[in-house]
Amino acid sequence: MEKKDFLDIGTLSWLHLQSDKVDRGEGTIFGRWSNLSDSERLTIGKILSLNKTTVIFKVKEAWKILQEMEQEIASQEIGYVTRVNQLLDALFILIARQCTRQNTSRRDFPQTFMKLEQTLRQNLEHQWTVEEMAALVGLGTTAFNEKVKSYTGFSPLNYLINIRVSEAIKLLKRQDISVTDIALSIGFYSSQHFSTTFKKLTGYTPGEFRKIDKPKT
Repeated sequence: MEKKDFLDIGTLSWLHLQSDKVDRGEGTIFGRWSNLSDSERLTIGKILSLNKTTVIFKVKEAWKILQEMEQEIASQEIGYVTRVNQLLDALFILIARQCTRQNTSRRDFPQTFMKLEQTLRQNLEHQWTVEEMAALVGLGTTAFNEKVKSYTGFSPLNYLINIRVSEAIKLLKRQDISVTDIALSIGFYSSQHFSTTFKKLTGYTPGEFRKIDKPKT
């Protein structure tokens, strides 16, 4: 057997993916190649932005996807671009699921919930769904609903409303921001919707609360 003066470790391949947008509040927005729904893209983008050092460990499925992707690119048979895009979507779904499972397994729920709340507060303007919130902590919607209600006493959406109102209380102390702007910035559809919800939880309309809290001169 002929000796070699180098170590053959195989072939190194990589893909460079261009995203449409990278926003601190929303995470990575996938490019036009992705066939995922808007909510799926947003959720996976947020998961990836929260796990910036993502590494896939012991995932045979990922290796199979990468192998098939390499074969499609090398052969370039009819429909290979579409097939590669589908495989990329499958790979990102796999990575996102692994990230959420790892995060959930290495932290108890209170810690996981604190991180979720921080993420929600950073982007209250977004119309969060239960599915999106559940995905961020690696749980199905049923299990997520049960855990949140057990931990907080509220459903996920009602808890989100409480977060929005708590942020509104902080913003109402600033006289330079209108009630309408506050309402829209924290995820309410209109100032009327905001006023109704705020009064239900605090006993005051935003305008009344602002007068009460206004510092005396």
